[in-house]
Amino acid sequence: MFRIRIPRPAALIAAGGIGACIATVAVPSAYAVTPTPADSCTVRPADKNSEAPPSCLGVTASLERLPAIGERTTLTVAVTAQAGVKRAGLSLQLPPALRIVDRDPALAAPTTDPFGQRTSRTLALTPGIRTIRFKVEAVAAGPAQIQADISDIDRPGPRRAGHASVELTIGKAKGSTTKGMSVTKADATPADGPTAHDRPVRPGAAAPAAPGTPPQAAAPGKPYAPVCVSGTLRNRFQSSEGGSWNRKADRDLPVSNANVTLWGRATAGGSTQKLATGLTGNGDGTFKLCYTPSASVTSRVWAEFQTRAGSMWSVVDGYNRHYSTTSNALSNVSGNKSLGTVYANSGQSRAWHAFDTLNKLWWDRGSTSTCWTSNEKDGRCSPITVQWYPGSQDGTYWTNRDDKVHLADSDPDSGHTTVHEAGHSLMGKLYKGWWPNVTNCSPHYVNRTSSTTCGWTEGFADAVAFRAFKDTVMTWGNGSSMNLANDRTTRGIDWGDACEARVATALADLWSQVDGGWTKSNTMMSRERQSTFREYFLTDRPAYGLDSGAKARNILYHHTIQY
Repeated sequence: MFRIRIPRPAALIAAGGIGACIATVAVPSAYAVTPTPADSCTVRPADKNSEAPPSCLGVTASLERLPAIGERTTLTVAVTAQAGVKRAGLSLQLPPALRIVDRDPALAAPTTDPFGQRTSRTLALTPGIRTIRFKVEAVAAGPAQIQADISDIDRPGPRRAGHASVELTIGKAKGSTTKGMSVTKADATPADGPTAHDRPVRPGAAAPAAPGTPPQAAAPGKPYAPVCVSGTLRNRFQSSEGGSWNRKADRDLPVSNANVTLWGRATAGGSTQKLATGLTGNGDGTFKLCYTPSASVTSRVWAEFQTRAGSMWSVVDGYNRHYSTTSNALSNVSGNKSLGTVYANSGQSRAWHAFDTLNKLWWDRGSTSTCWTSNEKDGRCSPITVQWYPGSQDGTYWTNRDDKVHLADSDPDSGHTTVHEAGHSLMGKLYKGWWPNVTNCSPHYVNRTSSTTCGWTEGFADAVAFRAFKDTVMTWGNGSSMNLANDRTTRGIDWGDACEARVATALADLWSQVDGGWTKSNTMMSRERQSTFREYFLTDRPAYGLDSGAKARNILYHHTIQY
């Protein structure tokens, strides 16, 4: 069944427990083998398909009224606790279009960066509701998102965390501000950060010539020489990797392999024409698109970038539309020009982050074909598609019904979460749409016993994330993380192949220490289907010449799996 979730208009109040990946991001206390009060908590993810467990913490955020530029309103943040938490961390972030003007004295002094203002405080929570109120002022027009996160600093994980957001579009005149925000198609963010001012057309700067490259001459029979427009696409985003509960890491990185289209108008009143297409460079985000003009001067030229890498992967909104960022327009173009550095629209930063995270997986996908998996033929590849939009509560999960990764609002901040969900899609492609009959997996916990089928499917997805990021760390969208490296002495992680953390680390070690990578393993999986790690290790690895001998068994034994 192909299902598309159509997002409802964003309300002024948002609530929820933090989203979790389809199986991995439910981490209990350090000694999870013993039942804890968290097992009876009831704050659930908003989406019915999410595999996240109920949480003991929740948070809501609401505005008293919608402010226009220059107006003030009250922001109310309410934290719900269903268990005692000695050190809970409350983190609040306002966009550049809003600023704190009268804060609660218990909140830390706000700090400001290109992403807006942020403040935080620690709380000792007992069961009940705690409320914080303070004044905010609208200082710029345009889309805006307020975010609130609550988490247990000492026991990170979705069972002890919550996320909420409020989306609005700030207007200039009284009464013109509206609920919700639309950022699917938007202008590039200026290099010096978000601004509310409209940007005029700017004259194009001449692109520096490549060393030893002479000026292009007109081709025989063509009156005008080709014109090339170059530049670099980058994205500013916040990353859970390298961050913490009260401050995620700020990143400013090039965007690789994004579709880019060069558009233009030959004359001021002329029609828009597609001049050239291409992809941004892998690793550096550069592009150079050339066209042959129909006149000596092209009136306007601009570039449009989409969250789409050819036909291999993409990020779409709730209506299945690709996000696009449009550059400033160059005027009166008569020779090679440079757009310089183009920054993805700040409201789309999470979409572009998720998009570029898939690029990381693509270049180490373990396939012998030009598709995601070796069992798909070149030129007939199926893509990996991520669906995300600001304020989304449609996550966090993947299903084999629509072969689509659904990410909730802050999920893209965690590259591990994005790759974990893409890992499910990868397994679905290896198995040609077949999926094991998985039991006792909703909810489930990364370090606790579930079932051997759940341990296999979730452990594989965890291992894909570990391989992509070259670690054994699980991160979440709120900035918290947990290292899942383990051996036979590790406390707080159940033993055996029904625990996904054990399967994940064993798989990652087999790939790196025995198999020389995961290409051979993936090729084997594309030919044989496995429902459990036991079947993978004992039956199919030997049949396809992958070592299941002493060295491989020692790796499993190290991770408490013994056959």
